[in-house]
Amino acid sequence: MAQHLELGLDTFGDVTADSEGRALPHAQVIRNLVEEAVLADEAGVDFIGVGEHHRDDFAVSAPEVVLAGMATRTSRIRLGSAVTVLSSDDPIRVYQRFSTVDALSNGRAEVILGRGSFTESFPLFGFDLKDYEALFSEKLDLFAALLRDNATKDGVSWRGSLRPPLDHQHVFPPVESGTLKTWIGVGGSPESVVRAARYGLPLMLAIIGGNPGRFAPYVDLYHKAIDQLGGTVQPIGVHSHGYVAESDEAAREEFYDDYKRMHDRIGAERGWPPYGREAFEREISHGSLYLGAPETVAAKIARTAKTLGLSRFDMKYSAGPLGHDKAMRCIELYGRRVIPLVREMLAEG
Repeated sequence: MAQHLELGLDTFGDVTADSEGRALPHAQVIRNLVEEAVLADEAGVDFIGVGEHHRDDFAVSAPEVVLAGMATRTSRIRLGSAVTVLSSDDPIRVYQRFSTVDALSNGRAEVILGRGSFTESFPLFGFDLKDYEALFSEKLDLFAALLRDNATKDGVSWRGSLRPPLDHQHVFPPVESGTLKTWIGVGGSPESVVRAARYGLPLMLAIIGGNPGRFAPYVDLYHKAIDQLGGTVQPIGVHSHGYVAESDEAAREEFYDDYKRMHDRIGAERGWPPYGREAFEREISHGSLYLGAPETVAAKIARTAKTLGLSRFDMKYSAGPLGHDKAMRCIELYGRRVIPLVREMLAEG
């Protein structure tokens, strides 16, 4: 039987540049994101995810609000976060906001929960980074209780150590279908993989560098944990960077400078060396950068999907100041050419 694979797109709402190289206002970037979702919906993309950040180089701090705007302009594409930083948020409010997006979109909302690789939200909302692990662990436990029990007659009863308990509480609005699709975003921690299995939630692997095949042990660990815990097999997805143009050469030419600017800006904060052309080419050839003509990108996605047994692949198409016009063309090519090619390749086995 042919492997079923959903194909999505992710954006962090990177602050893009205009034709003169000037940074666009955050408000315009957000409006452009809605237009990108409309095009993705029309082009046949299965999912669009919007990331959460709290810094000046990304425009989106409230993904659910942007997703609500997208919901009113689209008809079939699924809408979610990429990711929601649960550690510095309130699980009940997250549940309420996504159940609202779900209502506006007629059941198309998803949430990807994670700890996030950026930590600006912790001091902003008054959390101590020394509680990084404890905050995520307890808040995920509460969110899982909401998923499990909010639609039941008795509601949610829950106890933790970082917030007051819930006693037979219902949270409103309820998810109309009773189920909100929820993923756990994982960057490479075995403990996080096992945690996703323990709660019986789908696993989204953020693979942003190196050969994607190196994540096969995490996939095996997830399946073993599900089996040992007596759970049901859940979908596994991958989030990686990429870009589609008419040719491999055009993709390299259009993407490299802006991708380097983004990488070097973040890298300067984290002690990374400056990004160079050799590393760029290596990631295209052997790593986790899905860049090139539609045929090139499709072949690489299909290989990764087969290697890791994926149910979903999401390509992060935004890259720092990379222009809205280039993003729109990339979305068009991804939806109308890459997705059909990937499905043909997987059908062939």
